Amino acid sequence: MSRARGVARAWCLCLMAGLAGLYAPPATTQQPAPDTAQKQNPQQNPPKPAAQEQQPGTGAQVHTGTSSGIDADLRLQNLLADHQYFRVADELDQLPPEQAQLYRGVLANRENNSRKSIELLEPLIDKLAASGDTAHEKLLRKALAEDYLREGDMAKAARAYVALEEMVGSKLSADEQDEIEMPLKMLPLAATIPPMTVDHCDPFVMQVSRDPLGLRDIPVFVDAVPHSWMLDPTAPFNLIARSLTHQVGLKVSEESVTIHTLTGKPMQVHVTIIPRFTIGGRLTMHNMTAYVFEDADYFFPESKYQVQGVLGYTALQALGRLTITGDATIEVNPDKGAPGPNDDKGAHFFLDGDQIILAVGQVGKERMFAVDAGGQQSYFTSRYFDEHASEFTGQTMEMFTVSEMASKSPQPAYIAETAALDVGGTVVETHYIQVLTQPLGNAALDDVYGVLGVDILDQFRRYTFDYRTMRFNVGREDAAQ
Repeated sequence: MSRARGVARAWCLCLMAGLAGLYAPPATTQQPAPDTAQKQNPQQNPPKPAAQEQQPGTGAQVHTGTSSGIDADLRLQNLLADHQYFRVADELDQLPPEQAQLYRGVLANRENNSRKSIELLEPLIDKLAASGDTAHEKLLRKALAEDYLREGDMAKAARAYVALEEMVGSKLSADEQDEIEMPLKMLPLAATIPPMTVDHCDPFVMQVSRDPLGLRDIPVFVDAVPHSWMLDPTAPFNLIARSLTHQVGLKVSEESVTIHTLTGKPMQVHVTIIPRFTIGGRLTMHNMTAYVFEDADYFFPESKYQVQGVLGYTALQALGRLTITGDATIEVNPDKGAPGPNDDKGAHFFLDGDQIILAVGQVGKERMFAVDAGGQQSYFTSRYFDEHASEFTGQTMEMFTVSEMASKSPQPAYIAETAALDVGGTVVETHYIQVLTQPLGNAALDDVYGVLGVDILDQFRRYTFDYRTMRFNVGREDAAQ
């Protein structure tokens, strides 16, 4: 999915990789999942989409010494591309040690454990680059670049993204090229800026508001000047309007770069440093890096809404466990301590590039859904339909336009009046969800069972994203009776 899908896909999903850098959660407990990516009905096993049957890249040279090893490696590449992380972990013993180490590092990246990922992947760079194995080199370099950025090491991240582009850029898909455009171009502007520091604070609750785009803005202070900023968990950087830098008196760099993927139109950005930045009046950051955009580039004429700033994960990394409630509040617990005895409850979620992937379903039968907490449109894909086709017998099909692919013609779909989702053992009901009957031709969408947007999240009275344990919980009061 490209970031050019529209409006800064904002806010809660709590701060995606943003929280990624601060915590190094323990490796996800591997579940006895012989068929993790299969759906809740184990008797129905639909054929894989064509994209899953293809080889994971040309030019791959897998040095295992046996044909069975080669088959195992290709199988794991396909499983990884299909977000079947539990199955990948369960099958690593079939690989030679160095290949297994590579996949363990990539899995640690997906599990938001960037420190472990770096420890596993860095020793493999030189040997893998010399081997000519571009498929594995792409996996490694992309994960490492993300890891450095989550850790807040701007200089190392900048070099890693340049190396990714130079060494395997020709092997990146169009969506992958879009995904790395911002860090590739913008990181060099901030490569010499020291890391920001964060003052410790106790858990707190902040009141949030809906902006004209239907998303939540949170209260912030920019050098003691109050504002409301948008949250965008998929933005790797903090953004600030040019007019606000003048108002506060911030120094803006002369150097700039032009990016296209944030809003789908060319934007020229500079860089600045905010000496003191406070979230919710409680959590204070010093010397926070932010990229400066021209006001007109982030103005929405239909709603007359001017974006003052966007909080990406480089600022939100100081937050830990967030609970979003139905009374317009967010409960923040920035505690860095070890998770408590009940903090391993709920559904696993993962970070895969600019996607948040949520594992829904019973243990061993999980289905992977993407979460778009800045989008107002939820739907289930043809993978879901393939396993539930009998439920729509006799219903009238209608045409449905997917907002991420507005240029594509409307797609045939049914409406699921009620769909039960097992979220970490709590079964919740969602209502009136469009179910596509055919693949969209976009791997990032067709490889998941659905996209869960704000319209579904708003059906829950209370839900929590815990980036220490990488678990998502819903309130027990939302459980189906």
